[in-house]
Amino acid sequence: MINIYLYVIVFGALLCIIRMAAGPTASDRAVALDTLSTVTTALLVILGFVFHRKVYIDVALVYALLTFIGSVAIARFLERGV
Repeated sequence: MINIYLYVIVFGALLCIIRMAAGPTASDRAVALDTLSTVTTALLVILGFVFHRKVYIDVALVYALLTFIGSVAIARFLERGV
């Protein structure tokens, strides 16, 4: 069952990477990057569950916080019209 989750997450990450490469606007690329960070956070949580390691959950929380701050910074940069 865990393998199915991992395949779905990897497929979602590949779709995000394709959107980042082919996105017609900077906003599309920023949304794809934010989605990719969410998918990566989910991957870390699942890895923590599979390996029975709590440290992966901690890393996932810190990673989610940092990527949220980065997404806000990118959104403010794009809001200026650059």
